[in-house]
Amino acid sequence: MTEFFNLELTLRLLGLDFVQTGLLAAAVLGLVSGVLGPLIIMRRMAFAVHGTAELAFTGAAAALLLGVSVEYGSLIGAVIAALLLALLGGESRERDSVIGAVLSFGLGVGVLLLWLHEGRAANKFGLLVGQVISVDSANLRVFAVSGAVVLGVLAVIYRPLLFASVDPVVAASRGVPVRFVTPMFALLLGIATALGVQTVGVLLVIAMLVTPAAAACRVTSSPLLATVLSIVFAEVAVLGGIVLSLAPGAPISAFVTTIAFTIYVLCRVIEYRRSLATRSTVATTAEAEPAPR
Repeated sequence: MTEFFNLELTLRLLGLDFVQTGLLAAAVLGLVSGVLGPLIIMRRMAFAVHGTAELAFTGAAAALLLGVSVEYGSLIGAVIAALLLALLGGESRERDSVIGAVLSFGLGVGVLLLWLHEGRAANKFGLLVGQVISVDSANLRVFAVSGAVVLGVLAVIYRPLLFASVDPVVAASRGVPVRFVTPMFALLLGIATALGVQTVGVLLVIAMLVTPAAAACRVTSSPLLATVLSIVFAEVAVLGGIVLSLAPGAPISAFVTTIAFTIYVLCRVIEYRRSLATRSTVATTAEAEPAPR
C-alpha cells in the first residue's frame, strides 16, 4: 500500500525528462479539454466523444500495426470520425444512431488490428488505458501544434459557435453559419479526442472532455466561468492523476477518472446545497409577506 504514496520516489521520478515531457503533453490536453468541454455539454455531444474515440482507437491500432507513430494514426482516425458524425448526423435526430454505428464499427476494426499486431502487449494495453509517459519530444510537438490549432480555430468561431450551441434555430435565423460551425466543431473535437488517446486511453478519454465541464456547469451558468473552471478541473485531474500514478507505475486512467469524478460529486453537492438555500430563502420570504385580504 505504501508504494502508492511513496513521496520520495514520486519526487525522484518527477525530475526525469520523460516524466516532465508527459506532464507538458497532459497539460496541453487539459487546456484543450477544458475549453471544449462546456461546448460539448451545451451541444449534448458527450456520446459523440465516445464515438470519436473509437475511431481514434482504430487509427492508433492501424498505426501500431504499420509501425508508424500512434499519435498520427489516432489523429487521422479521430478526424475521419468527426467528419462522419458531422456529415451523417449533424443536428438531426439521427445523431445517436449514427454515433452508435460509427462507435461499433471503430471498436470492431480496432480490436481486429490489435489482434493482428504481434508486438508487445503493453503497447496494445496503452491504447486502451493511456501511456502518457511514453510521450517523447516529437510527440510533444504534435500535441503542442494540435492544441494550438484547436484553440486558434476555436477563438475565431467561438461566438457564432456559442450562439449556435445555445439556440441553433434562432442562430440560423440570425445568419449564423450553423452548417459551417457544426462540422468545424466536430473536427476540433476529433483532434482533441486524438490527444486524449495516448494520455488517458481510448476507453476513458470522455473523462477529460466531459467530466470536468459537467462539474463546472453544475456550479455556474456563465459560459466564461464554466470554461475557466473546466480548465482548472481538467488540469487538476490529468496532472494529479499522472503524479499519483508514478510511484506504483500504474496506468494513469484510474487516477484521472477518480479525481475527475470526485470533483464532479463535490460540484453536485455544492449545487444541491445552493438549491436548498434558495428554497429556504424563498420560503422565508413568502412567510414574511402579509397575507392578502
